[in-house]
Amino acid sequence: MPHKVTMPEPLTPSPSLLSEYLGKWEQLENYRLQEASLGLLFHSLCPENKKIEHVLLKVSALNDFYSTNIFDTYSVAKHILKKDIDAQLEANDYSLVNDIAKISIKGKTKNFYSFASKYCSHHKPTNYPIFDSFVEKMMLHYKTVDSFNSFDKVDLKDYGRFIEIIKGFQGFYKLEKFSLREIDIFLWLAGKEWFPRKYK
Repeated sequence: MPHKVTMPEPLTPSPSLLSEYLGKWEQLENYRLQEASLGLLFHSLCPENKKIEHVLLKVSALNDFYSTNIFDTYSVAKHILKKDIDAQLEANDYSLVNDIAKISIKGKTKNFYSFASKYCSHHKPTNYPIFDSFVEKMMLHYKTVDSFNSFDKVDLKDYGRFIEIIKGFQGFYKLEKFSLREIDIFLWLAGKEWFPRKYK
């Protein structure tokens, strides 16, 4: 029988561990430049969501950089434009993420939840942490190991609840000096390391 390679357990979060991972993030030039480019687009060139051209540019850039597999960026851009989201974004209305995520394309209902969290996060990074599969795996791991919060996997897909869970994580591990965005970066980087995707 082939020897099964077991992955090491993720380390317990601490301020020093997060600082270490944020240092690793600083070394990843491709990701940093990608984020800087998106920052320029979302904050300087197209900060509002009142013109289809602006929204389409942002949807397309996110889709390309993050490989979010949205094959109809125009329909998604029209959907966001119709929602008239700027006031909700300004107010940190967390229901906006689930609202943007659900869209009907060619008669089929889609739920672009991770994309919607990225779209809001790039407008307001410190207020809207990003949800993705690595963050999900890390949250479920730490819940199992340390019981930092009582939640079910499905709760992570309700963005308001997701925020509560991330803040619970922040408090439990005494990470208050880090922003939600910095915690998000740690979870994503560490998740890629400890729970790598298996490509066929």
